[in-house]
Amino acid sequence: MATAQVRRAETAAILIEEPAAAPRAVPLVIDLDGTLLRTDLLLEGIITLLRRNPLMLLAMLLWLPRGRAFFKRRIAEGAGLDVATLPANEALLAHIEARKAAGQEIVLATAANELMALRALRRFPVFDRVVASDGVRNLKGAAKAAQLRALYPQGFDYAGDAAADLPVWAAARRVIVVGASPAVLRAAHRLGKPVEEFPAASRPHALLKALRPHQWIKNALVFLPLVLGGRAGEAQAWGSALMAFLSLGLVASASYLLNDLLDLSHDRAHWSKRERPLASGRLSIATGLAALVLGLVGGLAVAACAGAAVLTGVLAYLAVTLAYSAWLKRVPMLDALTLGSLFTLRIGVGVAAVAVAWSPWLLTFSMFLFTSLSFAKRHTELRGAARRGQAGTIAGRGYQPADEAVVLAFGVASGLSSVVIFILYLANEAFHHAALAAPLALWSFPLILVLFMGRVWLLAGRDALHDDPVAFAIKDHSSLALGAIAGLAFAAAAFGLPPGLIPQGLGQ
Repeated sequence: MATAQVRRAETAAILIEEPAAAPRAVPLVIDLDGTLLRTDLLLEGIITLLRRNPLMLLAMLLWLPRGRAFFKRRIAEGAGLDVATLPANEALLAHIEARKAAGQEIVLATAANELMALRALRRFPVFDRVVASDGVRNLKGAAKAAQLRALYPQGFDYAGDAAADLPVWAAARRVIVVGASPAVLRAAHRLGKPVEEFPAASRPHALLKALRPHQWIKNALVFLPLVLGGRAGEAQAWGSALMAFLSLGLVASASYLLNDLLDLSHDRAHWSKRERPLASGRLSIATGLAALVLGLVGGLAVAACAGAAVLTGVLAYLAVTLAYSAWLKRVPMLDALTLGSLFTLRIGVGVAAVAVAWSPWLLTFSMFLFTSLSFAKRHTELRGAARRGQAGTIAGRGYQPADEAVVLAFGVASGLSSVVIFILYLANEAFHHAALAAPLALWSFPLILVLFMGRVWLLAGRDALHDDPVAFAIKDHSSLALGAIAGLAFAAAAFGLPPGLIPQGLGQ
C-alpha cells in the first residue's frame, strides 16, 4: 500500500510541470504548513538537525546563500522528519475527506520541499496530486498562484493560513482560511470572494500556557535569604529580590520553551505532554522562538540591572538549564539531581541579590527537598508507563518502567533527609542568628515538611499526583494550607511572635 502511494506521489510530482490538458471540475487545493499540519516542516526539520548535532548550524549558514528552495531540500534530506507524528488539523481533514467522498479532486500544494510533501502523502492518502518546491523553485505566494492557474485554468478552491497565501486566494474561486491571524482573515475578506473559516485556538492563551507562569512560584525561593538573613524590613533588599525574581522568571519561561522545542518528538509520544502548546501545534514554532529570545534578553537585562552577582547566578542557572535540556534529562538519577540543583541555584541568586551570608545548611536542605520532588515527577511518569503496558526506555528519558522501585526509594529517602537537614539547620544556625526576631516559629517547619512530603508520595503511589509536583501543589488545597502555615511561620520568625506566645528561655 505504501509503495503504491509513493508511486502515485512520484507520478503527481511529474505532473507538476504539465498544465491541465482539458477542462475539469474545480479541485480543492490544500496548503500543508500551518494548514493541514499545525506546524512548520522547515522549522521542524531545522530543530531536528540541531538537536542531533548543534554544529549543523554552520552547514545551514552555508546552504542559505544558495536560495530558499535549495535550503529546504537539504533540510528535508538531512532531517528525515517523521510526518506521521506531527499534529494535524482534524477538522480540516474531515472536511477534505467529505469533499473527496463527494467526488472533488484533492490537491496538496505546499512550499515545503517535495520530499516532505511525499511523506505527507503517505500519511494522508486522500490527495490526488502533489505540487511542491523541488530544490530549484520555492513554490510560495505568487509562484504557487501561477503554478495553480496553469494547472487549473477552470479555477480552484484553496485552503491556506498565512499572508503568503493571499496571492493564491486572489487566484482562487473560493477562499478557505485555516487558523489565520485576524489581520490575514480581514485581508482575505477584502478579496471579495466566498470565505470559509476554520478558526484556530487562542494564540495568547497557548503562549501563556507554554510560558508556564505558574512555575514562577519556584522563584519565590529568592526571598528566603531575605527573610532568614534578617533583611525583611529593608525596602531596598525587597527591590533587589524582586528584580532577581523577575529575571529568573523570564529566563525560566524561555528555558521551558527551549526544552519543549528540543523535545517536540518525545513530547508527542508522551501520554500527557503531547497536549503541550508546541507539541500539539496550538502554538507555532515561530512564535515560540520569538518568545524564547525575548524572554532570554529581557531576563538577562533585568539581572544585569540587579548587579553583577545576580547576573552571574542567572547565567549559571541558564547554563545548567541548557545542559539539562540538551543532555542531562536523559541520564537516570542525574536528571533529578540537576533539577534539585536548579532550585538551589534560585536560593543562591537570592543570596547574591540581598547580599547576605551563605548558609550551607539551607542550600543542602534545598538540594535534598527538591531532588525528592524531582524523583516524584519521574515516579509518576514511570507509573503511567507501567499502567499503559509500555516496555523499554521511556521516550526522551533514560528510565524504564522497571526502575520505579529504585526511584521511589531514592525519592522518599531524599525527602526525609531534607527534614533532618532542616532540623540541623535550626539547631546549628537559625537559633543563633541575631537577625531573626523569633526563630522558635521555624520549629513548625519540620512538621509541615513531613506532612507535605508524605502527601506527595502517598498520592504518587495512588496515581493521583499530577506529573508536575509544583503544578499539583498550587492546586491542592491541603498543600496550599500547609504553604500558608509555612508562610506565617516565616513571617513570625522574621518579625516576631505576638507577646505572650514565646515561652521564657526558648528561642534565645
